[in-house]
Amino acid sequence: MKLIKFLFNRALIISLLLLLQIVLLCIFINVFNTYFGYIYILLGILSGLLILYVLNRDQEPDIKMPWIFVIVAIAPLGGVIYLLFGNNKPSKRHKKLYYKIYSNSRKYNLSNKTLEIKLKEENPLALGQSNYISKSSYLRPYQNTQTKYFENGEAFFDELLKRLKKAKKFIFMEYFIIEQGKMWNSILEILIQKANSGIDVRVIYDDIGSIYKLPFNYDKKLRKHNIACIKFNKFSPIISSIHNNRDHRKITVIDGEVAFTGGINLADEYINEKVLYGHWKDSAIMLKGEAVKNFTLMFLQNYNAQTGLIEDYDKFMLCSKKAKTDGYVQPFGDGPTPLYVDRVGENVYMNIINQAKDYVYITTPYLITDFNFLQCLKLASKRGVDVRIITPHIPDKKIVFLQTQSNYSKLIKAGVKIYEYEPGFIHSKNAVSDNTTALISTINLDYRSFVHHFECGVWLYNTKSVFAIKEDFLKTLENCIEIDRSFKFSWFKKFISDLISIFSPLM
Repeated sequence: MKLIKFLFNRALIISLLLLLQIVLLCIFINVFNTYFGYIYILLGILSGLLILYVLNRDQEPDIKMPWIFVIVAIAPLGGVIYLLFGNNKPSKRHKKLYYKIYSNSRKYNLSNKTLEIKLKEENPLALGQSNYISKSSYLRPYQNTQTKYFENGEAFFDELLKRLKKAKKFIFMEYFIIEQGKMWNSILEILIQKANSGIDVRVIYDDIGSIYKLPFNYDKKLRKHNIACIKFNKFSPIISSIHNNRDHRKITVIDGEVAFTGGINLADEYINEKVLYGHWKDSAIMLKGEAVKNFTLMFLQNYNAQTGLIEDYDKFMLCSKKAKTDGYVQPFGDGPTPLYVDRVGENVYMNIINQAKDYVYITTPYLITDFNFLQCLKLASKRGVDVRIITPHIPDKKIVFLQTQSNYSKLIKAGVKIYEYEPGFIHSKNAVSDNTTALISTINLDYRSFVHHFECGVWLYNTKSVFAIKEDFLKTLENCIEIDRSFKFSWFKKFISDLISIFSPLM
């Protein structure tokens, strides 16, 4: 029975179909190269033209160089590979739809001059960060919002269930991973009850993120329970780089009054009900009040982009109630170009690091970044900022962990302090600085999050949760081991790491 289930597993079938396409492509090109010499010459000319095209694209150098390496090193096949995988832009139809959705949403991002003047008086640099987010992510800052930080998945899960049970108008949930088990089954029971009582319940899950977790056509099963469910970027066994663009967001919005986000997906390892890589350390945040509007908007934009139907958002955006002001709160989204003009998540991180005066503490499951980000960390440390980073001690992906560790020595030499969470795997994506500023998000410090994925986060200034995030970091340090200057790679690990790093921006 297990063998039959394995053989008919959707992920296995798709993998085999993709492998078959690659093999057929290689055979096709090899046959033509063997019997038709001029084809080889034409492919060589194509590769040369593509190199010129890549060099002159309006794109970051760290993305260009791996493609040039591929085109040159695997010539003439490299040019064909670039044509198949080098363009990860959405279709014109899809791009037009996204632009229309964002255009219709502009009225919800109108600036609040009173708030901006007040924030400028408190800290002009903070206003600069907020302005950057508004212009790049099209989502404005708010006050009249309360925040509550959760230092583990278990506390988040308890609060989430309580809030879901109180829903009266609508529930929106958007997650990279959903897996059947204690966590999701408990949530689903509430969702079914609410949907059957007439409440608008919608769920988005990423098709690849949940491909090993959920049965095929699970979305249809949920729709039978009156839950409007869609798969994000449904995966098909056709070679295309568009499959790289995944929905890595974690969002719950309830009645437009309460929202949750953070690193926590809806699967049992996130609440330590199932142990995969030692103790799973994660975090989340709950918002109550006006800033919830940004998460409502983000969900509806993505939902409408997948369904192709654009609806009136007013009935959802007017639900938010004012709460007692707890500093400045700005939820924001990020995603691939050209839908987002910048690497919003990466730049928000770098702004925090560049503006830090006393300290910046970061937790991340992966540390695979570009030259500019590493320089940012090193320069902050060299100017006297206390820069500390916590990464996992027990990895979930050994190759990725190898790349993370490959950055240790260069950072440590610059004075950055690196720690590994000894009990297991840390999945929190947090940054906190100078007792005033924090970021809690879905954004990993890697190329997938910075370049390919749809992500989200919350920038916080002078909220109570800033101190909660700092306290959690210092508490977590007690269960960490510090990586010192004696840390070294073997020559073999360094070779593998250097080889993989060439292709990191494309993966």
